[in-house]
Amino acid sequence: MRTILIAGCGFVGRIALALFKQARWEVTVITRTQDSANRLQAEFGCRALSCDISNRGEVAALDLPGFDAVVDCVSAGASDTEEYRRVYYQGAVNLLEAQPVARFLFTSSSSVYGQDDGSLVTEESPATPEGGPGLVLRSTEELVLARGGIVTRLTGIYGPGRAMLLRRFLEGSAVIEGDGSRHLNQIHCADAASAVFFLLSRPGIAGVFNVTDNASPTQREFYGWLADYYDKPLPPEGPANPQRRRFATDKRVSNARLRALGWEPVYPSFLHALKQNPGLLERLMN
Repeated sequence: MRTILIAGCGFVGRIALALFKQARWEVTVITRTQDSANRLQAEFGCRALSCDISNRGEVAALDLPGFDAVVDCVSAGASDTEEYRRVYYQGAVNLLEAQPVARFLFTSSSSVYGQDDGSLVTEESPATPEGGPGLVLRSTEELVLARGGIVTRLTGIYGPGRAMLLRRFLEGSAVIEGDGSRHLNQIHCADAASAVFFLLSRPGIAGVFNVTDNASPTQREFYGWLADYYDKPLPPEGPANPQRRRFATDKRVSNARLRALGWEPVYPSFLHALKQNPGLLERLMN
């Protein structure tokens, strides 16, 4: 039986946990609070531990056995540079130190691509973010890649209870920014988790993989989908919000490298997700 340690069981990690359990991996999870660990252990029947992975002493005190694989999919509570450095970079340092021979997968973000011209970006494209948090993610990626690990660059994650753009549309607060030509890149949480499982289930895979669906609609196209689906008018036009994360970027993220290995998203676009399962986001407005 293969063994895996999953650090962080949030939106993606929780689904990945279920996938590895179904495939009969022996799963141990690390989460920040004991309450969360208790819930995961009761629900999935796995070993669940509470630990701040950014604290080297706490990680060492767990006295973990050697695992076949490690998934580092923790998330920062804030988007400032120091929080990113503590949670992502130092957390990865500590996990790599505790698991020196395990295959290591780090869930990063497509926000490391700083392109703003609507161009198609692949794993070979320059990843030179301007902001401090993005630079921390790149440093963490390099740390993992130097160990022969896997980096998944996830685009905007959505799923049951989490779809900011849809929420804004249904609440009437959505705005088509400028001419609406900025591209959107998204991935359903189940597809993000399936990519993690796919990559670690196959030996010899390493390097960077973009994890996104098959569509990169412009903002106007995206809201056009929703307007047609719900038979509602398009949102009004307005200025872009300079405070929004990823405000400065405009790119089309390619998933061709991952698909070439045999992975396919269940939800090739946000519109497909709505059509395939109309109740998919039913918790969103509750």
